[in-house]
Amino acid sequence: MRNVHFGFEFFVIDFIVIDLFVTDPFGIDFIVIDPLGGRLVEWIDVVATVVARRHSGREVTTVSIDNLNFKAPAYINDTVVLMGSVTHTGNTSLEVRVDPYAENLQGERNIINKAYVVMVALDKNEKPTPVPKLILETDEERAEWEAGEKRREFIKHRSFHS
Repeated sequence: MRNVHFGFEFFVIDFIVIDLFVTDPFGIDFIVIDPLGGRLVEWIDVVATVVARRHSGREVTTVSIDNLNFKAPAYINDTVVLMGSVTHTGNTSLEVRVDPYAENLQGERNIINKAYVVMVALDKNEKPTPVPKLILETDEERAEWEAGEKRREFIKHRSFHS
């Protein structure tokens, strides 16, 4: 099994926030100004899935999404830019960091939030299977890895005590 350099599976995807018209049961049309919360979670999962599949060369499934604190909104006509990369690997699991940004028409980007998604690689029988390890080269990569170790231990502790 090959090892993979940190950030090698970096993936970027863009979506444009469009006007959403909704008709309520009384036939009144109105605009949903902030359609993004649930849709953003879906987009984060899509980006994490693509990154994890590229890293592992396998099908993957989402185990958890951690740390979804919204820092800024995205408005209608903003472009939502999502960037993802593998930050930590276990035996069969991968942690993917996804950074969504709201980009206005002038190209200014504001981070919406930061999400860490834990994925598990699956073999052809849909059983967990080993993933390539990350090759860490910079202090920033090692710091991200160590933070991933702490998140992993926290999740294990939380799961054990629930």
